[in-house]
Amino acid sequence: MNAVTHSVDPEMRALLLGAIPALRAFAFSLTRDLDRSDDLVQETLVRAWTKADSFTPGTNLYAWLFTILRNLFYSEQRKRRREVEDADGVMAGRLTALPDQEARVELSAFQTALSTLPANQREALVLVGAQNFTYEEAAEICGVAVGTIKSRVSRARGRLIELLGMTGPDDIGSDGATLAAMGYP
Repeated sequence: MNAVTHSVDPEMRALLLGAIPALRAFAFSLTRDLDRSDDLVQETLVRAWTKADSFTPGTNLYAWLFTILRNLFYSEQRKRRREVEDADGVMAGRLTALPDQEARVELSAFQTALSTLPANQREALVLVGAQNFTYEEAAEICGVAVGTIKSRVSRARGRLIELLGMTGPDDIGSDGATLAAMGYP
């Protein structure tokens, strides 16, 4: 029996497994589809595992993984251009259930507002506001200048505040992730 054995680096395995929640959140922010985002995370982990030798120890593993995920997403988008999209949201609207709690209503409103942002602004806001990457790390992931990321985050936050009819942090509540995404301490 000719079984091929691969040496398993337990440290890299643990780091990749630890990154899954953040990768899933970022993938979902890009795809807005749980199945597609899970597939994207799985493909990211496979690529990272097979290309682990190209990772430079001592650098930011999360930034490396997010870059892989982002590149896979945009490659997938280019391939999907021929597919029919639900641009007006009619099909998606039929699949949603009305929320039964105030928090769900607020979350739904936030998700709707977030989904109206241009993809590059949404991506920058999620990286900086929700995933806690620095502007520099987000710029590296997106392959743009730091000033571009700052501008995108600022425009995204301003637009969300406008869309949600907010005037300040008192309108948001105490959820730390939401406060961070909106730019409040």
